[in-house]
Amino acid sequence: MTASTIRQTQQEDADSVAASEDKALLRIAGLKVAYDDKEVLHGVDMNVRKGDIYAVVGASGSGKSTLLSTVLGLYAPDEHITAGSISLDGTDLRSLSSSQWRSLRRNGIGYVPQDPVTNLNPSMRVGAQIADAIKASGVRDRAQVRKRVIDLMNEVGIPEPERRMRQYPHEFSGGMCQRILIAIALSCDPSLIIADEPTSALDVTVQKTILDFMVKLVKTRNATLLFITHNLALAAERANTIAVMHEGEIVEIGTPRDIVLHPQDRYTETLIAAAPGLREAVLPGVDASSETGAPDSQESQMQTSVEPAALALEVKDVVKDYHVRGNAQGLLRASDHVSFAVRKGTTTALVGESGSGKTTLARLMLGLESPTSGEILINGQSINASDRRGMHEARLFVQPVFQNPYASLDPTYRILDVIREPLDIAKRGTREERDDKSRRLLDAVALPQSVAYSYPSQLSGGQRQRVAVARALAMDPQLLILDEAVSALDVLVQDQILKLLHELQQRHGYTYVFITHDLGVARQFADEVVVLRSGKIEDAGPVEEVFEHPGSDYTRNLLDAIPHPDLGQTTAS
Repeated sequence: MTASTIRQTQQEDADSVAASEDKALLRIAGLKVAYDDKEVLHGVDMNVRKGDIYAVVGASGSGKSTLLSTVLGLYAPDEHITAGSISLDGTDLRSLSSSQWRSLRRNGIGYVPQDPVTNLNPSMRVGAQIADAIKASGVRDRAQVRKRVIDLMNEVGIPEPERRMRQYPHEFSGGMCQRILIAIALSCDPSLIIADEPTSALDVTVQKTILDFMVKLVKTRNATLLFITHNLALAAERANTIAVMHEGEIVEIGTPRDIVLHPQDRYTETLIAAAPGLREAVLPGVDASSETGAPDSQESQMQTSVEPAALALEVKDVVKDYHVRGNAQGLLRASDHVSFAVRKGTTTALVGESGSGKTTLARLMLGLESPTSGEILINGQSINASDRRGMHEARLFVQPVFQNPYASLDPTYRILDVIREPLDIAKRGTREERDDKSRRLLDAVALPQSVAYSYPSQLSGGQRQRVAVARALAMDPQLLILDEAVSALDVLVQDQILKLLHELQQRHGYTYVFITHDLGVARQFADEVVVLRSGKIEDAGPVEEVFEHPGSDYTRNLLDAIPHPDLGQTTAS
């Protein structure tokens, strides 16, 4: 779906909305919701009209999830509505009994959850999971259920449904699993489809495919889509109405053009400034890297001639093969003659879709595995996973920061223990000296000393990722491997972490290898970029040069998949 097509669709939707002001499917008026005595929604007002693609946008903690659970009638034990009204197609949802709620969710509301991996039963075939949803809506005839499963899988774009319905979720890609969840949501022919961050776990090209598909489905089925997201750029590209949510309130509602070009609330301005791509949509010519201070293309070109002694990392003709059962040749080549170098004090982004070989390279660079052939040099020294002494020296120079701050920290350790653990293992200094250094690292990543005796579960996602950065810095490394280190975070927290990393780099001269599937973030943060596809390098060079003059169709396709809302105006008035 091109930008002009999206713009035309949005304009048609806006005209349709204007002509049917009184056709609201979902009405929310003065809604207040509390957990015990703490109010978390403060008088929310929303009208979602029939046929609308309506986006609710806000950062973590804004109240989106509470609003979603209220609309679905899935209340937490201590959650309750204290004021206001909520109705769906004229039905007062506050008056429904438990059985009426179950009937409504079976037959009137389709729900597409966020994570396709955790929301599908790994022990059930995908066809059986779709069939369960169909049976719940009242269909019992086995032949009819099977036909409906096949029809739905065809509709959501899964090839060979008769064969693939017998497969398990682990045999599907993330995008295909998300299509299964969409098929389950569509099984009851709902009038309202609620999608909760349906693409945040997917890479940029799969994200575009899924969103294109969902918009098309809404049109062909004459359904209504309520789209929950933290990504304002995505909302501006796809929705025809946007509600911005902050601290339990809707701070403004409008068309994408109005919200992005003429924001009325300071919080909306903050979301725009934090979203890669939106700043350029509003003010073309603004340097996307200005916030992080990444060098321009001319400076990057000049720095490519730096002497080898100034290289923090060299990857030389690296090949990595894995033995795979069921593969016709018996081998899977995850890295195929890859070569690049990273200068000290700079940031190099490795970008590409899932399966491009990014994580394999990360494991090789960290010495967790050895290449089949080729060589990796850390600070001029060749590394080998089987060389324990050599790896000990290399790990004083390089440390990782992983993707998920909820999984990468030991939940049984206090934060001070988490940060101090590498120092304990290396037996550096006395216990008091290690504690003192851990507290200084809290200061370095802008965390209050009060979190030292907290547990990870008591911290937000952004705070946890700051702890992960502090832990990585404990051994005084010079090179950090950042593996999708901001992909699990909302745009505001993502922006904070990127600024923190840049400030640390400016202050201490750290070198970063920044692994990401988000080219918008790569452009904002990196000096150099290496584009990977199926284990091979498709493009490499200074980030602005690669973005402005991509050398392959694959890179162009990745760039085209970045949300670029067409707002019908080049500058804000």
